[in-house]
Amino acid sequence: MKKVLLFFISTLSVITCSNNTSDRVIVNDGIPLQVTGTLIMHDSIPSKFVKPRSVTVWLPEGYEKSKKKKYPVIYFMDGQNMFDPSTSYIGVDWAADEWADKLITSNQIREVILVGVWNTEKRFEEYFPQKASEFFDEILKETVKQRFSENEPKADNYLKYLVSEVKPFIDSNYRTQPDQINTMIGGSSMGGLISLYALSEYPQIFGTALCISTHWTVLDGISLEYFNKYLPKAGKHRIYFDYGTETLDKEYEPYQIKMDKIMIDKGYEVGPNWTTIKFPGDDHSERSWRKRLGEVLQFALAKTN
Repeated sequence: MKKVLLFFISTLSVITCSNNTSDRVIVNDGIPLQVTGTLIMHDSIPSKFVKPRSVTVWLPEGYEKSKKKKYPVIYFMDGQNMFDPSTSYIGVDWAADEWADKLITSNQIREVILVGVWNTEKRFEEYFPQKASEFFDEILKETVKQRFSENEPKADNYLKYLVSEVKPFIDSNYRTQPDQINTMIGGSSMGGLISLYALSEYPQIFGTALCISTHWTVLDGISLEYFNKYLPKAGKHRIYFDYGTETLDKEYEPYQIKMDKIMIDKGYEVGPNWTTIKFPGDDHSERSWRKRLGEVLQFALAKTN
């Protein structure tokens, strides 16, 4: 049984948690609501582009055993929802730590470092694909003025924060494989949109986008126009999509079908470099995303030998 440790170093806190938490609660997928493994909380990474926010890093068990090994990295949006039910929306986390630990231990995926970038009150402005404004008509321009605080999206600055501040910090402080093929980004809902936008704007940085219950319906799907023009052609990238059929997710299928057509037109083939999965009965919530995160991690990190 691992010891439970909590200590603070400057703006950094490290928590090593046991799998035998006595007050854990089991949710319907059978995974306890708890924290598993080593989480490192960076309270604030300085930024010239956006409001600083917490960044949580999860390290695989083997990280301390092999001092020379380097690891791929997945950057997850809405990072407070990834590992800890006490910080997660509705009190249910994605169990990213448990899923990764389980799949690594069973030799189904490569060892990985998971990075959860927390959101702020500017989540909508930071996650909406900013260059989709190229396709706004006058009606949409007026809608945007009413919807966005300060009348403008902020995704381009948010991506600068990820690419020029967060990623260099992670690469400098952890043993990462910093190349494009080993740098992945993912999120749910608006987090799915910004993940695909990140891959499109920085195709040389991000090799894989993991888009879960992507919120295509915002501004009546205008982001599809952007992706139709700017999504990189197939060959150097991998993209995962999924969606459910209940609550907000039930509105996504017509838009996802359009996105799938864009994927085909760009040369992607269903298989190793692209998948779209429909999950009947799943709703738009952390409970559903938690239940199927194993599928996401296996797509991103499946072993090839």
